Amino acid sequence: MSTAADNRLSRRLHGFLRSTKKDYSAGAERPLGGYLTAMAGFGAYTAAWATVVRLRGRPLPDRPAPSDIVLTSLAAFRLSRLLSKASVTSPLRAPFTRYVGPQGPAELHEEARAEGGKDTVGELMTCPFCMSVWVVSTLTAGQLLWPRATRTAMGGLAALAGADALQLAYAALVDKTQGE
Repeated sequence: MSTAADNRLSRRLHGFLRSTKKDYSAGAERPLGGYLTAMAGFGAYTAAWATVVRLRGRPLPDRPAPSDIVLTSLAAFRLSRLLSKASVTSPLRAPFTRYVGPQGPAELHEEARAEGGKDTVGELMTCPFCMSVWVVSTLTAGQLLWPRATRTAMGGLAALAGADALQLAYAALVDKTQGE
């Protein structure tokens, strides 16, 4: 008897999910199942970090220091762009993306592959905004578990972000003075 009820419930749930996807997508193909899997993966990822922090007995600060927020922001910005846009990290994205062309200095425009469930991973790997959620979580856990090493690495990434800004500002000034 419970098997028949389970089957009815399963059919109703699948029907609900199909109609929700159809209504939501407005005719476009949207990988909602992949997004749901990514959300579950992120939940498991952060739960694993939280478990390690708890098992190590590290106390949580009352609140993050403003300097840590700034440092984490700069480091996350730079690392997210390195992972999602840099030419040199394209081999990491290649299984899930297709090269489209250059996009800014030392950055690429890539699109997610639609075949074989690679679309969600490809979107995550080419979106610096999406990537930054994972990076900030990792850097935050690193600050709790290995604060000195993590802050040192974040300082390097922040310096790189500053150097990039100076390179772009310099190029803009050269272009302006040369009338381009």
